[in-house]
Amino acid sequence: MSGHSKWSTIKRKKGALDAKRGKIFGKLTKELTVAARLGGGDPAGNPRLRAAIAAAKAENLPKDNMMKAIRKGTGEGGGAALEELILEGYGPAGVALMVESLTDNKNRTVSDVRHLITKYGGNLGEPGCVAWMFDKKGVIVFDRESVKEDELLEAALECGAEDLQSDATQFEVLTDPTGFVEVKEALEAKGFQPLLAELQLRPKTTVQINEEKPAQQVLKLVEMLEEHDDVNNVFANFDIPDQLLEALM
Repeated sequence: MSGHSKWSTIKRKKGALDAKRGKIFGKLTKELTVAARLGGGDPAGNPRLRAAIAAAKAENLPKDNMMKAIRKGTGEGGGAALEELILEGYGPAGVALMVESLTDNKNRTVSDVRHLITKYGGNLGEPGCVAWMFDKKGVIVFDRESVKEDELLEAALECGAEDLQSDATQFEVLTDPTGFVEVKEALEAKGFQPLLAELQLRPKTTVQINEEKPAQQVLKLVEMLEEHDDVNNVFANFDIPDQLLEALM
């Protein structure tokens, strides 16, 4: 089970995301803009844009904001050009980090991310240093108490999912990134309501962290990176036991 998914769903339950609604909207609109710029403004032919629209709708981003962001990406809205930048490195306890950002100033973003990672005992690496440890997947998370495993597995396979993984509290349906939105919508049509649905970089192997201090350092670093205005997503290969994760949040 991905540490990122546990981290994200616990934050939602605690209301941390709602408290930062404005920042979330800013990240969502930037992703819409870049997706439209890279793949065009028609979601039917642009899987990344379809996923960005689905994420924006899930957070109740106003439709006018979505359309404005898409028009900006296709060259109709003006404004500063945004570039996609992926930074890689290692954090506390040897945890691998992938930082996805959208920026109008690459030098500023690299400098800020390097400063944060170094501050918490890690180091920014060269491109490719940890990317090989991750695979891009669509991830749809369900509360274990709200669904039956056999029913979810059957429905997920019927809808084109690749796999179903679980732990003590959650089920994760994994999909190919290009089919993520279709699988999510098909499952919702069958009555399955996810806690979380997003594209993630999934670690192939994880670093188990059982002690409070390094776990706290890793979570604080990830939180500070996510707070940065240029950063859209942070993925890491930590695995912290549920009880310790809950206690630290």
